[in-house]
Amino acid sequence: MTLRIDITGLPSDGVRFAASPLAELTAMLHVLAAPAHHPQLAGWAADVRSALPPELAERLQEAEFLWRSSQADFLLPARPRPTLAGELDDVDRIDDDTYATAALVTTCGSTRVRSAARSPLTDAAARERALDLAQARGARQEAFAERLLADPAAVRARVRHTLEQCAEAFFDAAWTGAAAQLAADLRLKNDLLRHQGIGAALASVSGALALAPDGACIIVDKLQDKATAAHPGGITLIPSVFNSPHLVVVHAPGWQPVVQYPVAEPDPPQPVSLETVELRLEALSHPLRLRLLRTLARGPHTTGELAHAWELTSPEVSRHLAVMRRAGLLSAERRGRYIHYALNLPALTALGTDLLAAVLR
Repeated sequence: MTLRIDITGLPSDGVRFAASPLAELTAMLHVLAAPAHHPQLAGWAADVRSALPPELAERLQEAEFLWRSSQADFLLPARPRPTLAGELDDVDRIDDDTYATAALVTTCGSTRVRSAARSPLTDAAARERALDLAQARGARQEAFAERLLADPAAVRARVRHTLEQCAEAFFDAAWTGAAAQLAADLRLKNDLLRHQGIGAALASVSGALALAPDGACIIVDKLQDKATAAHPGGITLIPSVFNSPHLVVVHAPGWQPVVQYPVAEPDPPQPVSLETVELRLEALSHPLRLRLLRTLARGPHTTGELAHAWELTSPEVSRHLAVMRRAGLLSAERRGRYIHYALNLPALTALGTDLLAAVLR
């Protein structure tokens, strides 16, 4: 599964790296709403939540669907500004239909809102469909969707005011602390982009991001099969101190592609590809392979030894061993005439972590 961003014919200045106050605030709000995704920020999140004014805490809860599970597209600017106020002004220029649809996609947890032929602001059937989806998510989601559809201007103004209150409560201080890290990352990325090209710049962003061999598209290793194009406005890549381990991508029709990525750690672990995770899960799904792994967990064995232990034929064992070797779960060492197979304990141990990383990515 991959997300592909077509960059065919994109000019050299069509790929840009820039910091965004609004995108970073969105990442912080996601940490506050889903702290389990970010254990390394648990202390920061607890401190911020304990100091929030009650009114602001309530406001954040009523609108958290815009950033909890996924971020509303308008919260990740394609043209970042130096200030949060400037980016919120740009959001204000988005028409009500576009804003409401983007907000409802995250509130309802379904792109079926976007696929409707008519706007839920003006079409009764589309409105009922959106409300049904929101209701299925919960009472608070339904209430937010009802308010948004009844008076989008009032909800938009309230959301902006909430974000402005966040600036005073915690964002301004956190943004000041993150600015140096973001600036250092941007210097590195833009230097790579100028001197070594987009492939090198993308490789420095994440092992889950790559330029296709023909240079025609950017490939993002995500749990989705989607495609979008970077024309005509290009693609924007935004570093973040607060969004690790996520790699967030705006790819909906009508929106310019934006990628928000975690700034590099001193020695970042290379992400395991989704294909590898799938191969390992498939390898473990067969009961006979689990039995073979149980024996191999005790030490290296030959094909014949495994066949004898489990009363199987050697060709049958060989087929199962081949599946597990392709998945990287086994190693093989020749000793004289025999090949001894051993369990790759680090790969098996890390499978849960790798699966979680792929899902959260």
